[in-house]
Amino acid sequence: MSIGGTARSDRKTALVFGVSGQDGAYLAQLLLGKGYAVHGTSRDREMAGFANLRRLGLFGRVALHSAVLTDFRSVVEVIARVRPAEIYNLASQASVGLSFEQPVETLNSTITSTINILEAIRFLRLDTRFYSACSSECFGNTGAPADESTPFHPRSPYGVGKAAAYWAVANYREAYGLFACSGILFNHESPLRPTRYVTQKIVRGAADIAEGKAEVLELGRLTIARDWGWAPEYVDAMARMLALDEPEDFVIATGEAHRLEDFVAQAFSCFGLDWRRHVVSNPDLLRPSDIAVSVGNPAKAQRLLGWRAERRMTEVVAGLVEAELQQRKR
Repeated sequence: MSIGGTARSDRKTALVFGVSGQDGAYLAQLLLGKGYAVHGTSRDREMAGFANLRRLGLFGRVALHSAVLTDFRSVVEVIARVRPAEIYNLASQASVGLSFEQPVETLNSTITSTINILEAIRFLRLDTRFYSACSSECFGNTGAPADESTPFHPRSPYGVGKAAAYWAVANYREAYGLFACSGILFNHESPLRPTRYVTQKIVRGAADIAEGKAEVLELGRLTIARDWGWAPEYVDAMARMLALDEPEDFVIATGEAHRLEDFVAQAFSCFGLDWRRHVVSNPDLLRPSDIAVSVGNPAKAQRLLGWRAERRMTEVVAGLVEAELQQRKR
């Protein structure tokens, strides 16, 4: 294995860690459309189903590799083999709720994977641009919409891990001159989300009630407020970050906060249902600590990336409902 040289400049090659997830699949779709050769990883490519790539019609168009991000040798080997111009790290334990049950795994998967990739780029002396998936969970509660200068105050192991990864990226950028940046993304949804995410739980629950398969949907606290956007738009912001002349971190958000109760009402209305007759708040579903309000200020992204969220909460709900109805017809 050669460890010298720079990334090939004669090809647009991207390596996506976490290509099988929601953001990874949409990012692969975007980059393929731009003419990139796209590579992606899974812990075991022979065993992974890559359902999201298949759903988007991308399976077979992405070169797949096995890689364990907490294993430095595994990371170095795949990066040395692909020698990408761009690396996107979208892989980690991605459930905030699950992070309370698996704090060590969550922290390890988030921090170690990020440092392994950064160290591999430095070790291989590659001129590779690196994007790290950060999260609005780093901010905790936001009084005013959070921007890039807002202090972090995470309220979950997931948020703690993402905050640590953010500072690791900043450290490698400043200490070694790497082109490395973090996208601090607020909630972004799509039909590729699994049911454990509350937005899909709501839409699928409403659909089941409309079809007579269920009568009640149990949720946690309905008063929380979130900044909900559309995932395919958010991966476009990731690609724009790596196209800049200099690396910078960005908040990616709609700039609007809506209560979960409003999201529920919108979803149930799409099925002609009154949510008050079917939704109950179950204290057993509450987290040890939660964020009351989370909303971002995307002004910097609008100014420097030319990026703006087009779909807001109502359009996000409509897109999820439409996709769910189409899926049930198949």
